[in-house]
Amino acid sequence: MFQKAKQNRVFQNVVDQIQEAILEGILKSGDTLPPERELTEMFKVSRGTLREALRVLEQKGLIKIKLGMGGGAVVRKLGTREVSRSLDLLIQYQRVSLKHLAEFREGVEGIVAGLAVERAVPENIEYLKELLKKAEACLERGISCWDEFITIDNQLHMELARISGNPIYELVIKTIGGNIHRYFERYLPREEAFIRQNYRDLCDIVEAIENGEANRARLLVQNHVYQFNRIMEEKAQKEASLSRKVEFRIF
Repeated sequence: MFQKAKQNRVFQNVVDQIQEAILEGILKSGDTLPPERELTEMFKVSRGTLREALRVLEQKGLIKIKLGMGGGAVVRKLGTREVSRSLDLLIQYQRVSLKHLAEFREGVEGIVAGLAVERAVPENIEYLKELLKKAEACLERGISCWDEFITIDNQLHMELARISGNPIYELVIKTIGGNIHRYFERYLPREEAFIRQNYRDLCDIVEAIENGEANRARLLVQNHVYQFNRIMEEKAQKEASLSRKVEFRIF
């Protein structure tokens, strides 16, 4: 289940591996982690390091440490209240619907785009254009660069938040951007036509910012986010429909 912890960041690596196992459903609610002796062997760490990592996971609400006979680290059932302590976990655990995520992103990122128009300096515009060049290079290499293109798209959104000069917007959008890939990987089509359309969207957004068109930039970003979500929701609905058909056949 687990691997030897990386020595340059032993403590955090233990936390990351156990957290990932819970988020991916390998460890489910009610499961008890292996005893300390086995975990220290798996991770190749000291008992002190392991216990500190488990305390962090307990503080995050991911596990509950029971003492005494029959005790151990037990995976907790997470509800919205517990997960909401950390926005990144809320998104990683996919406790946020695509609709709610889109509503939030359309509103916030639209505001951010407007602020970016007002506060961008020439150096900011140059960096945005550099990102566009990288995105264009991805297109030239074809669909094999899908993941790289999506990363660049995400970087552009985060750069707009940085340009806005508001650290709260920057932090929230960075958190969302760092975790939303789970939704993208599952629901977005790996098609060249898709990334070509998104490239045109990004070019239009940067053009509006360079030309000082705040309202246009806001609307372009909102539509960009809306189109992403529309495609993902259609895929999610198809998956749900297929799942219901399979269940019907079984029963």
